Amino acid sequence: MAYVTAKKMLLDAQKGSYAVGAFNAENMEMLKGIIQAAEELRAPVMIGTTSLMIQYGSVETYAAMVRAEAEKASVPVCLHLDHGNSYELAVKCVANGYGSVMIDGSALPYEENIAVSRKVAGMADVMNVPTEAELGRIGGNEDQVQGVSDQYTSPEMAKDFVARTGIFSLAVAIGTAHGFYKETPVLDLERLKEIRRTVDIPLVLHGASGLTDDQIRACAAEGICKVNFATELRCAYSNALRACFEKDADLYDPKEYGVIAIQSVKDTVMHKILACGSNGAA
Repeated sequence: MAYVTAKKMLLDAQKGSYAVGAFNAENMEMLKGIIQAAEELRAPVMIGTTSLMIQYGSVETYAAMVRAEAEKASVPVCLHLDHGNSYELAVKCVANGYGSVMIDGSALPYEENIAVSRKVAGMADVMNVPTEAELGRIGGNEDQVQGVSDQYTSPEMAKDFVARTGIFSLAVAIGTAHGFYKETPVLDLERLKEIRRTVDIPLVLHGASGLTDDQIRACAAEGICKVNFATELRCAYSNALRACFEKDADLYDPKEYGVIAIQSVKDTVMHKILACGSNGAA
């Protein structure tokens, strides 16, 4: 099935009332674990790379790595720019074959968020690449993305924002936060329902690491078509390595502990795919 854009997979998710899992892959091992999980569960999958990850690894490196693995896969795989921080970065990602780009102007004044989102959407649309934008602020801190927890998405503003930007999907703030939660999150599902009534494009949930499976399922049932996961995958990978070295401090061959890390990430991703309900949707 190979390397695709996000358009069909998210529209299919919208029709089917499930969500596609979008998993940030920091390295080759995490990427392999994600795709192996998607293949085993026959699920479409998105691979996320943030602006900070790209500073570390480069657009070209991630694009080549994901394309190589995707072209061997039997399920649809989309490479996504997560929390893109500039028009220029979005252009570079589209030019290098990304199948989805997010421009995060949520920290900007409303009109500036509209302007940069519209600019990115217009550019990407020419290349048939869908654009995601964010309205409201997701709480927490992940990859230097700092949010506050009380700036929820306004349904009325969402309608105006979508109409004026031409974006394909919208990330909404309904009570989630980046990173792990210090307290049990309370999601505003009534707000999500109202947003769903005011806009007809796919909706996206950020900050899902730490949510219960029931919370993820409830969001998918109310119109969330894409759910982002990052922190839990980092922990799965890092904890697997930590356990390896605690067991054998003399390990030096990355391939030996890499295989174990891949399996840990795969197990985590399979759990999340099942919560999203996208298993069997490929």
